[in-house]
Amino acid sequence: MASPPPPPKLPIPGRRNILITSALPYVNNVPHLGNIIGCVLSADVFARYCRLRGYNAIYICGTDEYGTATETKALEEKCSPKEICDKYHVIHDEVYKWFDIKFDKFGRTSAPEQTEVCQAIFHKLMENKWLTENTMQQLYCDTCERFLADRLVEGKCPTEGCNYEAARGDQCENCSKLLNPTELIDPKCKVCKNAPRIRDTDHLFLELPLLSDKLVNYINNTSVAGMWSQNAIQATNAWLKEGLKQRCITRDLKWGVPVPHEKYKDKVFYVWFDAPIGYISITASYTPDWEKWWKDPDNVELFQFMGKDNVPFHTVMFPSTLLGTGENWTMMKTISVTEYLNYEAGKFSKSHGIGVFGNDAKTTNIPSEVWRYYLLMNRPEVSDTLFTWADLQAKLNSELLNNLGNFINRVLSFVAKPAGGGYDSIIPDAPNAESHPLTNALAEKTNKWVEQYLEAMEKV
Repeated sequence: MASPPPPPKLPIPGRRNILITSALPYVNNVPHLGNIIGCVLSADVFARYCRLRGYNAIYICGTDEYGTATETKALEEKCSPKEICDKYHVIHDEVYKWFDIKFDKFGRTSAPEQTEVCQAIFHKLMENKWLTENTMQQLYCDTCERFLADRLVEGKCPTEGCNYEAARGDQCENCSKLLNPTELIDPKCKVCKNAPRIRDTDHLFLELPLLSDKLVNYINNTSVAGMWSQNAIQATNAWLKEGLKQRCITRDLKWGVPVPHEKYKDKVFYVWFDAPIGYISITASYTPDWEKWWKDPDNVELFQFMGKDNVPFHTVMFPSTLLGTGENWTMMKTISVTEYLNYEAGKFSKSHGIGVFGNDAKTTNIPSEVWRYYLLMNRPEVSDTLFTWADLQAKLNSELLNNLGNFINRVLSFVAKPAGGGYDSIIPDAPNAESHPLTNALAEKTNKWVEQYLEAMEKV
């Protein structure tokens, strides 16, 4: 009989309480190696470090299930968005378990807690007058008789020097530039492939310009105290330099958190408004006392892990949303950002099925510990790195087999040799070893390495 799960961990007065999140992976496909090292594996290593140090830490993640990515996948597979989410949530869960990722809670944003928390935050923003109504132009497909959300449109990227032919309506996968669908050159509906037309539609906007003073004060203080990495600071400053603009938080979709407003009851929240709130709602599904983690900034430190394309949403959008509520939220202290892990001659891509996916790794017969080792050795911390099968083979043969494997084998073989040539499998006593010069020299070197390791891990 299986033992019951341990009770949820809560912050403990007088202890170091650390809340760790990994960017929520989209549920529209199997995660690839770039997704795994970019956030979930990196955060898992930090969570293990925290537990070993005796910190009171929890690691929260889950599948990001709302939005056009899910609707698009449902159209492709000829089923409902809920069926897509149910199917791929299980796949994600199985992949991460195989990679030995130790979440305290792996949830999903389609859970009831997401609607409850998201709508509560929305009401606070409305109450504090940080939301405005505006009419915007959006692409409408006459053939499909619907407004086309960002990911239901593809066209040429308008960014000078890019001109990528298959840019999405929300972001160019090639240059990472955030886009509006109407900015695309020669846009096409992804469903019927026909050209849409521009039509007016009313939406709600978060007034980022009015929140800028609060946001900049938070960024200036936290980026120093939390020792933000250079790539996180650069991505954030790029948004600030361009000038903060109103950001639309609603979409003409059916699959998402409903907007609790009479005029907008047929709309849902934009995925990049509601997705970061998923960290909170998944914690709420972990424990009913979730506010002890999320509304106690004096006693809880929030560490967030993600790829570089997610940075502005976590350093600008999400903090602005929380600041706008006027409540005492636990705000992100430290952000750990990876560049891209590329595949052979190009990029990993879930949408195009390019790269090595979690289920592919399972079928190679290479143990998950070996995959973890290789991905961490090749982690794109400050610049893009490249995965190739040849490099995987070379690193495993030279580093694990030749260096580490041979070292262990030689030591064990020497110890196992009969007395005279070895120790007959018995390690002898070493009187006064602690005072021997070689022992002291080794201890001194080891202590320095441990100090360097601890310093690096605290900075993530």
